[in-house]
Amino acid sequence: MPTGTVKDGRVIVKGARIAASAPANVPEIDLRGHWLVPGFVDLHNHGGGGASFTSGTVDEVLKGIHTHRLHGTTTLVASTVTGDMDFLIRRAGLLSELAEQGEIAGIHFEGPFISPCRKGAHSEELLRDPEPSEVRKLIDAARGRAKMLTLATELPGGIDSVRLLAEHGVIAAVGHTDATYEQTVEAIDAGATVATHLFNAMPALGHRAPGPIAALLEDERVTVELINDGTHLHPAALELAFHHAGPERVAFVTDAMDAAGFGDGRYLLGPLEVEVSDGVARLVEGGSIAGSTLTLDRAFKRAVTIDRLPVEHAVAALSANPARLLGLDDRIGSLEPGKDADLVLLDADFELKGVMRQGEWVVEPQLP
Repeated sequence: MPTGTVKDGRVIVKGARIAASAPANVPEIDLRGHWLVPGFVDLHNHGGGGASFTSGTVDEVLKGIHTHRLHGTTTLVASTVTGDMDFLIRRAGLLSELAEQGEIAGIHFEGPFISPCRKGAHSEELLRDPEPSEVRKLIDAARGRAKMLTLATELPGGIDSVRLLAEHGVIAAVGHTDATYEQTVEAIDAGATVATHLFNAMPALGHRAPGPIAALLEDERVTVELINDGTHLHPAALELAFHHAGPERVAFVTDAMDAAGFGDGRYLLGPLEVEVSDGVARLVEGGSIAGSTLTLDRAFKRAVTIDRLPVEHAVAALSANPARLLGLDDRIGSLEPGKDADLVLLDADFELKGVMRQGEWVVEPQLP
């Protein structure tokens, strides 16, 4: 609960919402020995179940969404990768329709306005400077459903684009950046409020040149994304982020690509070929990490069993914090009367045993 862990409590579901009270003789499900936590909220997700949010058909995108729901993600922002502007504009139209239908919470544009020095798994020839007029094209194409845009704010037009995004209610996220500490501070002051997968695709923390990491961690206006899959971050880096940002400013994300919930093999991430081996996705050419195969139930279990985070901190990073960042915390992100009945059931070992979304079981409770 928002006030902490409640033992031997109960959640009353009426229709699609959590209710404050129940009539007599209402059916009950005994979940003793289990955890009941709010549905997970993923700010940064490129696909799953073999489907890409960047290039898949509507049916394929829906398959990817469903794959993540099976793993507890009841609210998802669909992320694109770098492409040419005409393609991204068309993609925004398709994804905005799914947002209007309530299948996704909105669109996150990751690229093309990122640094060639920190491009990661993005096609360099398609990168461009974040000129406000170009950024505005994507905002307009999303028809009010753009939630976040990642950009390298040190590039020409970057600061003006941050201001434009803020004016339109779109989260400006600093990422895939080669910015200095001072340039990052300027971007935050202009309105940037998220660090896209902190530590990854940005200069390392230095004692003479602290770079963007220090600026993003120290500012209370910034929420930092972390990919807690054991590949993107050393546990000490995750501990550093929680220590400096605090549990109220961390959001666990998957940065998942098609292979999440699907398996090893060859995939495309945008126009680039990816090899997934032992659950780790890397570009065939160059070997850069290319997103993840993470699902948020695994991120939760790792957080509380390996990273030894309190359950309350993990719940905040997976539910409450991203819900608040998206401006949806009046509906999702916590177990409170009036909010959507989005629930995740976990056993004592933090293995997923059930998922409810808006009052309907996506995964029926698996009880002894």
